[in-house]
Amino acid sequence: MSIDQLTYIKKGLAELIPEGELRQRLASGKKLRVKAGFDPTAPDLHLGHTVLLRKMKHFQDLGHQVIFLIGDMTGLIGDPTGRNATRPPLTREQLAANAETYKTQVFKILDPDLTEVRYNADWLAELKFEEIVRLCSKYTVARLLERDDFQKRYEAQTPISVHEFLYPLSQAYDSVVLDCDVEMGGTDQKFNLLVGRDIMRDYGKQAQIIATVPILEGLDGVEKMSKSKNNYVGVTEPAADMFRKLMNMSDTLVWRYYELLTDVSLDDIQAMRTAGDPQRYKKELATRIVKDFHGAAEAQVVESAWGGWPAFETLEKFPSADPRLNRVLVSAKFCGSVTEADKLIKANSVSLQTHPGQIEVTVTGPSQKLDPGSYTVRVGKRYKGVAV
Repeated sequence: MSIDQLTYIKKGLAELIPEGELRQRLASGKKLRVKAGFDPTAPDLHLGHTVLLRKMKHFQDLGHQVIFLIGDMTGLIGDPTGRNATRPPLTREQLAANAETYKTQVFKILDPDLTEVRYNADWLAELKFEEIVRLCSKYTVARLLERDDFQKRYEAQTPISVHEFLYPLSQAYDSVVLDCDVEMGGTDQKFNLLVGRDIMRDYGKQAQIIATVPILEGLDGVEKMSKSKNNYVGVTEPAADMFRKLMNMSDTLVWRYYELLTDVSLDDIQAMRTAGDPQRYKKELATRIVKDFHGAAEAQVVESAWGGWPAFETLEKFPSADPRLNRVLVSAKFCGSVTEADKLIKANSVSLQTHPGQIEVTVTGPSQKLDPGSYTVRVGKRYKGVAV
């Protein structure tokens, strides 16, 4: 049974440290305590967050105890991971409001009856100064500076605030309190997770096992998914918007999303790639993901509506002397300026089909030049014909 569990757990993981220890604990029949922490620094989760949530659900499927840890105290520090500057901390009120939205969103994936929801302010806020000093004494500044982002900032003489050093130590102390067998996080969290192994030993605990998941690329296929980069699909977005965004991503990104956002086996994903029909499988992927967050009925509705564009002959038509997409939108009177057009395009609000043929045109950016011809242009729920 342990080998079957290990195979299921490893699917979609980036790294397991050390795999042998996890194999032993699974073989013992122990019900593992599996933790992942989320700092409520923004109100909405996106598909990038669900890579980790889905793997937590896999542990639940196998009968293990999942701990969804809301970092309402570590959120006050601000995770320095990947930062090239100190980040201003949020207020307790902001963190509390965001945390409430998280609890609703995560249970679209996790089973609420099998999830232990904890807040790290419950113990971190209660630590006395003497206890904080004792925690800090268990790690050296030299070790903390081994972290890539700290090291780069130190070498560049970019300020590092002392409170930022407390972040990995606080995260590690969470594992001590919660008696974690496994801690999960993105690959960018590896340093913090390893600190947890060391600190747990120092407190006389059995060291946690580390399981990291890959960072999901955003819809641009380049940067990691992020609301600030506007390349995201939000968990709470309307079903139609979610479906449209996924259908407009590149064909090459489809397989990555299948691997990290579905339970389809790697063998089946490879078979789909070999079949050579990415548009078909992209549509199936979009339907799967919408179903996860909006239910089967809503997924069927948006899937059926996709491609049901109005006849070109019925549309109001506009000529555009400039083939650049942002200029085309202005010529078709979707907006009043190129700046507004740029925003619509960057928000993934624009879709194109050729006429005749009704072939979907991938939108790549505001300055994209359209080939000469006629197009149906959709912005939101508005449709117009354009001749370039």
